[in-house]
Amino acid sequence: MNDDMERTVDTMRARGGYACALNEPGGATRKSCSAAFTLIELLVVIAIIAILAGLLLPAISRAKEKGKAIKCLSNARQLGLAAVMYVDDYKGLFPVRADNNRWPTQLYPYYRSLEVLRCPDDIRKPMPRPPLKTPPPDEAFRSYIINGWNDYFREALGGRYDVNSTPNQAMPQLAIRQPVDTVVLGEKKGDSDHFYMDLFEPSRGGRGNDVTEIERGRHSSAPNNQKSGGSNYTMADGSGRFIKYRGLLYPLNLWAVTDYYRTNYAFSN
Repeated sequence: MNDDMERTVDTMRARGGYACALNEPGGATRKSCSAAFTLIELLVVIAIIAILAGLLLPAISRAKEKGKAIKCLSNARQLGLAAVMYVDDYKGLFPVRADNNRWPTQLYPYYRSLEVLRCPDDIRKPMPRPPLKTPPPDEAFRSYIINGWNDYFREALGGRYDVNSTPNQAMPQLAIRQPVDTVVLGEKKGDSDHFYMDLFEPSRGGRGNDVTEIERGRHSSAPNNQKSGGSNYTMADGSGRFIKYRGLLYPLNLWAVTDYYRTNYAFSN
């Protein structure tokens, strides 16, 4: 082999091993070289796929979470529409507060599917509680909590108001002066078994509130930082809305009806 041929073979070896077919004739050697080249190609393709997957999977995950949030808002809107239809049928009154046949049961004829009570992002199991003699809607998996309106009853009834005797009271729709910005129903924490959002908690003698029971940041782009997210709510006019974590209680407390408690910053943390 002359010097020029040797230099050519050395160059081809350096470039990836093609020279083996030239330097060592034979079918088996050519197949080995061809197989080696195919393996390199395969590794390159795998690397490209891995890079693309790394870029696409987070986007797909975000799209999936966005879809769940949209479904959750849709469910809240259906419950809001059910509440509006109930008010129309019951002389302008929202569902009566009760210890049995609570709002999921009272509104059931208007929403008709227990799946509406569940937000797809609410993946935690509800807290176990003693069996209750209640219809199925009250016992169903539930992601939402309804306004207890007890700031209104406290002001309307004055000295006659008893925080421990709230059942059988119904909220008049006309008493809500800012229906567009007053929450009727919103998301609750997955481990909460509360049905009513109370600014004065009856079980605590009126000294506490249920702010700890509501879920203000379920839908967040940063799962470990709920305060960067928000949750879904139905307003007194029947509309549904996504409200950011801080926007629910500050600068106005959207769960309250009365002027004093709407601007009471004690609930704005």
